[in-house]
Amino acid sequence: MDVAVSQIRELRKFISEITFTDVEKIKEDTLLFEEGIFDSLGFLSLVSFLNEEYGVDVTNDELSEDNFKSINAVVEYIAKKKSNPLI
Repeated sequence: MDVAVSQIRELRKFISEITFTDVEKIKEDTLLFEEGIFDSLGFLSLVSFLNEEYGVDVTNDELSEDNFKSINAVVEYIAKKKSNPLI
């Protein structure tokens, strides 16, 4: 299975579980903050999840909405971090 597809599936499931949102409502391009799915606590949970599941350390300067606005953005962010762990 493609890594990105696997990550998308895992992220959808995680977001659904922590936000009590039907997994079918969470698409790869769903705007997580704009559509009210994520709040600050959900976001902190996501950052922790990324660290635990993928070994991704999110730095303060990476805490921008562009990196986390959708599942697609999160998957791209993980890929960037994995290809250059010093980012």
